[in-house]
Amino acid sequence: MAGRFFDEWKVGDVVSHSLTRTVTGTDNVIITTLTHNPQPLHLDYEAAAKTEFGKPLVNSCFTFSLLVGVSVHDTTLGVLVANLGFDKVKLPHPVFAGDTLRCESECIDLRESKSRPTAGIVTWAHRATNQRGELVCEMTRTALIQKKQ
Repeated sequence: MAGRFFDEWKVGDVVSHSLTRTVTGTDNVIITTLTHNPQPLHLDYEAAAKTEFGKPLVNSCFTFSLLVGVSVHDTTLGVLVANLGFDKVKLPHPVFAGDTLRCESECIDLRESKSRPTAGIVTWAHRATNQRGELVCEMTRTALIQKKQ
């Protein structure tokens, strides 16, 4: 099992996830159309060319979801009871097809569950940067995690 039990986390632990991902135009079209998002900035090269960006932006839902997905192996795989919330999502720089994203997770809070003695609550700050080291997404995620039995 790859994820860490509640008892194995300490506030301040930082995980630099080894999995990186180069985002493709196909990724962008798939997430945009699957979510019925008609935004031309994601789908229309001609319309996007007339914006300050000059080309389509990757749908921020993809960036957010990729960051969460990359974190799973090292944080919650096999130990997750439930995600409790995603907060303070920020997207300070755009993502474009061809960008390679790297992700890290920092444990920023731990607390016992009042309703489940076999689990605890962990909060992480998740961050994704592009190949230029620019922060492209940050958020906090809180999850109910199993304790070691």
